[in-house]
Amino acid sequence: MNTDTSDADISAMADMAARDDHRLRCLLLDAAPALPMYAYGVPPYGGMNIPDNWQETVAQTRETQKARVNGVEKLLAQSNASGEVQGTLTAINDAKHHVARCARVSDEAIFADNLRDTPELLREAVSGILFHSPIGFQINANAEAKGRVFVAWDSSEAASGAVHAALPYLREASEVVIGCIDPVMTPDRNGQNPGADLAAWLSHHGCPVTVSQFPSGGRPIADCILERAKEMGADLIVLGAYGHARMIQTVLGGTTRSMFEQTDFPVLMAH
Repeated sequence: MNTDTSDADISAMADMAARDDHRLRCLLLDAAPALPMYAYGVPPYGGMNIPDNWQETVAQTRETQKARVNGVEKLLAQSNASGEVQGTLTAINDAKHHVARCARVSDEAIFADNLRDTPELLREAVSGILFHSPIGFQINANAEAKGRVFVAWDSSEAASGAVHAALPYLREASEVVIGCIDPVMTPDRNGQNPGADLAAWLSHHGCPVTVSQFPSGGRPIADCILERAKEMGADLIVLGAYGHARMIQTVLGGTTRSMFEQTDFPVLMAH
C-alpha cells in the first residue's frame, strides 16, 4: 500500500486477517522525492547545486508517512488484527528489493488497488514478488471467502507456481474449475488429457475439481479467461504470470497485462 491507500481498503484486509487468524505485514511504500540537482559548467569539471529546502522536503515527506503508519496501526487495532506496519521511502528502482524482503518471509502479497495510480512503483513491486520471492500476489483482492475458483492451466512452470500459491484457497473452495484454452495434446506439452494431472493432484487435497477444455476461437486468451470466469461466477482467478527478470518493462505483457488491468475479478498470480 502507500500513504494514499484508503482506510476502507485497509480495514477490509484487517478484518479478513482477524477473521482467518492471519498476521498482516503492511508495507507502506512511497517513492522518495526526486533529488533536484542543477548542474552548471561542463561535467566532470562543472558543479552541482542542491536547493536549500531539500532536507526540509525529505523531512516533511517522512513525517507524513510516519503519521500514516500510526493511522494504519490504529486501524489494525480496531479490527483486532495481528500485524505490523512498516513505512519505506524508496527510489523507484529500489522498490522491488523492499517488497522482496517482506515477501520472502510471507505467504502471499496483496496489492492495494490505488497502487495503479503509481504505475512505475507498482511495476517494480510486482517484479519484486515475481522474480525475487517464492510467493504469489493478488490484485483486486476481495476480503470475502473465495467459494468458486477458476484456474487458467497450461502445464507451464508459471501456472504450476500460481496453483501452489493458491492451494489454501483451492482447499477451501466450493468449486474449482481448471480451464485449458487451446490445449496442445502432446506428451511434451499438455498431455493426452490436458488438466487431468492437475485435477488428480488437487482431488488428493480434497478440492472439488472439474476440467474444462475449450478453444479460444482466435480471441485473446485473457478474454476467454474472463468469459469463463464470469460464466461460473468465479470469486477468484488463478493465473501464471509471465515475464523476463532482465526486462522489467515487459513484466506485465500480453495476457498477464490484460488480466492485471481488468478490475472485475480478483486475480492471484505467481511466476
